[in-house]
Amino acid sequence: QVQLVESGGGLVQAGGSLRLSCAASGRTFRRYTMGWFRQAPGKEREFVASISGSGSSTYLADSVKGRFTISRDNAKNTVYLQMNSLKPEDTAVYYCAADADLPIVAAVREYNYWGQGTQVTDST
Repeated sequence: QVQLVESGGGLVQAGGSLRLSCAASGRTFRRYTMGWFRQAPGKEREFVASISGSGSSTYLADSVKGRFTISRDNAKNTVYLQMNSLKPEDTAVYYCAADADLPIVAAVREYNYWGQGTQVTDST
């Protein structure tokens, strides 16, 4: 069982930056593929980024490539999403997700553990 707690969301102007964090419980964090997803009002939850257990492999959605970076610190049981050059269309609730031994290209339904979400809103 893994519990996930996101933080770092807030109001940000277009072009600005935010760093989201997701802290995980448990002693086997490095086994877990971690993902970030987002859901805007009236839309389905969509993939943003994922990272392998070791951190050596990452995968980003085309819509965020060149702007967002995913990383993890296994010593701190934490995964990060650095978001730069934010756009109004990035406004959404951002969710952290985890599951053991998943490939980094995995669908929403394949993740069994989810955080409560953190809101990112364009304030422009």
